[in-house]
Amino acid sequence: MRATLLVAGTALAVASVLAAPPLDAAPAPVDALYVATGGDDANPGTLAAPLRTIQKAVDLARPGTTISLRGGTYAPDTNVRLLRDGTSSLPITLRNHGGERVVVDGENMPHTPGAVGSSIPRAERGAIHVEGDHWRIVGLEVVHGPYGVFALDTNGSVFERLVTRDNYESGLHVQGASSGNLVVDLDSYGNRDPRKNGESADGLAIKEGSGAGNVVRGARLWNNSDDGLDYWMFSSPILTELTLGWGNGFNRWNLPGFTGDGNGFKLGGNGVAADHTVRDGMAWDNAASGFVDNDNPGGHRIERSTAWDNPKTGFAFDRSSSTLTKNLAVANGIDVSVGSGSAGVGNSWTTWSSSSARTTAPTAAGWPTRRCTPG
Repeated sequence: MRATLLVAGTALAVASVLAAPPLDAAPAPVDALYVATGGDDANPGTLAAPLRTIQKAVDLARPGTTISLRGGTYAPDTNVRLLRDGTSSLPITLRNHGGERVVVDGENMPHTPGAVGSSIPRAERGAIHVEGDHWRIVGLEVVHGPYGVFALDTNGSVFERLVTRDNYESGLHVQGASSGNLVVDLDSYGNRDPRKNGESADGLAIKEGSGAGNVVRGARLWNNSDDGLDYWMFSSPILTELTLGWGNGFNRWNLPGFTGDGNGFKLGGNGVAADHTVRDGMAWDNAASGFVDNDNPGGHRIERSTAWDNPKTGFAFDRSSSTLTKNLAVANGIDVSVGSGSAGVGNSWTTWSSSSARTTAPTAAGWPTRRCTPG
């Protein structure tokens, strides 16, 4: 990759994240269930006699249950549906066992891919489909699904250390009345949507809904057909920290009539107002822009973030009243476009000339798995 990263105050923050302990602070479960590819759904679900299917374990779970998946590839022909509620003190946890690699492969499910112009029934969206509250989904790799993880009207849930890649829609998609959710250390890449010619498959999408207290921290979103991150028509503030978006919006799959947008961070749109905050973000080598308000007229706060080598605009906040502070923009088609209602201090475009910048080879794309703590 020819990209070069110029980090505005981000390196120290990233170093602190890499040194932080893992997010594994859920209360001790009241019971546990184990699943293995060689198990049997007639088994009791113990470590010695595990179940075979994830859905069987999910159906047996109660608040406080931890479902531990043994290593291997699970390839059901219908999606896994998480419809039961945990509680704030007793969430239901679905996770990999120990450090074992667990892949949930949705290739056998309907709509993988859907026909051009078709729609996916809501209940069939996502190789993992979440409609319950207070779930913790940890350490899974979700691939080839009709969406990777699709969460509708979920509250108080945690999506931790997930890989959502090569799905036939967005990697992780949250929608509807959804509040108090945490997305931490997500890797989401290579997602595309042939049925929409690449127009809607994002790395992370929190769209068409509302709900306070949603936080995204430590996500890496790259090589998706549409945008890295998209908050289209979500009308409540979202806090986004230590998140990267690069290489989005290119037609890597030879999709006909390709319509992917190609922004690193898209903060809403269609005139729906919400005051989003982005701290210590980076966007580079996207097909369009780095950070955009996308006609979300809210008062965004963009702090200590970097836009580099995006062919359109590094920071496009000309349709909002936003505050941009200590950001860096270099080698974009246009480094910054802000409206008369926007303000900010300490940004590169007002404090120094980018022509004197020294560039170095990027390392962000090769970071090891990050570990973040909740805020």
